[in-house]
Amino acid sequence: MVCTMSGAGSKLALFLCGCYVVALGVPAGEPCVAGQQEAEYYVAAVYEHQSVLSPDPLALTSRKQALELMNQNLDVYEQQVMTAAQKGVQIIVFPEDGIHGFNFTRTSIYPFLDFMPSPQLVSWNPCLEPHRFNDTEVLQRLSCMAIKGEMFLVANLGTKQPCHSSDPGCPNDGRYQFNTNVVFSSNGTLVDRYRKHNLYFEAAFDTPLKVDHITFDTPFAGKFGIFTCFDILFFDPTIRLLRDSAVKHIVYPTAWMNQLPLLAAIEIQKAFAIAFGINVLAANIHHPSLGMTGSGIHTPLKSFWYHDMESPGGHLIIAQVAKNPQSLVGTENATGKTDPSHSKFLRILSGEPYCEKDAQEVHCDEATTWNMNAPPTFHSEMMYDNFTLVPVWGKEGYLQVCSNGLCCHLLYKRPTLSKELYALGVFDGLHTVHGTYYVQVCALVKCGGLGFDTCGQEITEATGIFEFHLWGNFSTSYIFPLFLTSGMTLEVPDQLGWENDHYFLRKSELSSGLVTAALYGRLYERD
Repeated sequence: MVCTMSGAGSKLALFLCGCYVVALGVPAGEPCVAGQQEAEYYVAAVYEHQSVLSPDPLALTSRKQALELMNQNLDVYEQQVMTAAQKGVQIIVFPEDGIHGFNFTRTSIYPFLDFMPSPQLVSWNPCLEPHRFNDTEVLQRLSCMAIKGEMFLVANLGTKQPCHSSDPGCPNDGRYQFNTNVVFSSNGTLVDRYRKHNLYFEAAFDTPLKVDHITFDTPFAGKFGIFTCFDILFFDPTIRLLRDSAVKHIVYPTAWMNQLPLLAAIEIQKAFAIAFGINVLAANIHHPSLGMTGSGIHTPLKSFWYHDMESPGGHLIIAQVAKNPQSLVGTENATGKTDPSHSKFLRILSGEPYCEKDAQEVHCDEATTWNMNAPPTFHSEMMYDNFTLVPVWGKEGYLQVCSNGLCCHLLYKRPTLSKELYALGVFDGLHTVHGTYYVQVCALVKCGGLGFDTCGQEITEATGIFEFHLWGNFSTSYIFPLFLTSGMTLEVPDQLGWENDHYFLRKSELSSGLVTAALYGRLYERD
């Protein structure tokens, strides 16, 4: 069980101590509460839920049986809402598929679906008006929970919408079926709904004919945006939604299967918060046997997260969150210009010779000649993509590796050498497994073993400590900094931003051994 925080160059002891006491010193399932007394904050909660699943999701069942199963999950939700209410929570987020489960067919999921009127057309409070529409029992329970807890509530369920044969998009069975997030206000009113656009092998659901770009206003923190799971990797609705500068917070139900080294749940959640300078309230489902865990409340500078591949049961995270998150991108600490490693980085970028003075003389290195004794490049599969890599050997150095139009660079120092193989990798191309999308990636990773063919394998433990600059000549502005250290610990870069048409990430002090440091660029127009 993990609940901690990370911050750019901040003192961690107070936070770590307080949070670990709460996280580790109570029975499983107890909430972890973290935060700082700030004038401008709100209190949020996310719940990682181990859902009660249908024993046979392919079998046909009745609405009554479906409700019996879903009510078991809703009972847990209600307990968490009441626990959160005692802590002053103002908004709570539950995961994707948490109520009904997954792996259904289009037909077998039907009894699990609620009818969903459009909140744009109908003002409705399901708890107070339960008989207004048929087949809305789940919506009614969620609405009543919001009232009982006096908080905004975000949850995910399956919904149905009848359609007419005159509608050219209407499926043959006469109805649309959507993977749907709903938002209720603290008085139980249905504020809005979002229907998932980028489905991930979900045969039971339809893609909406028109993309939902949904934001909602709150009295405690202004405007929130909402999307689901796989959506995070695509332009619509995610990027278009965040073009609205008033959106400072995202609620994010997900059912995410971790894939290291680049796409663990907490890793992409945190990267998203940093890249856009926003708060991300992410609730994942908890099924470790399926690789599903990893929830968090992420600000650009701090994170309160949970990732546990061992323990059964759900976990509630509660944190105080700044209403106006402080951006990390483009910032630099006070020693930025005078720091020797940063000066060297700037020299390399500019192509000028770099000179160092010692007691006796001045030594100059031409940046262009630093790679005279460059290590061999090799290829290895990472995230099902064919990466080009170079081994990272020695206590310090400067490396470059290129693929297509992307060149990745690493300037590094290591206080001590560990008996581990690290590599700098590059990929610039179309990813085609479990989804099709174009990525540009520069990645410093720990390999699974000492052989080159182990680079790209999934590992979570490492001892290698680095001080480094990682950068590349990316041809996109949408770049996500992925940063994991040993034991699935999140790190925050010291500095991020553009310099001389290159995007860079800089880090000087790691809290533990480096697992992954990567710049993950998305070229949406090439999808």
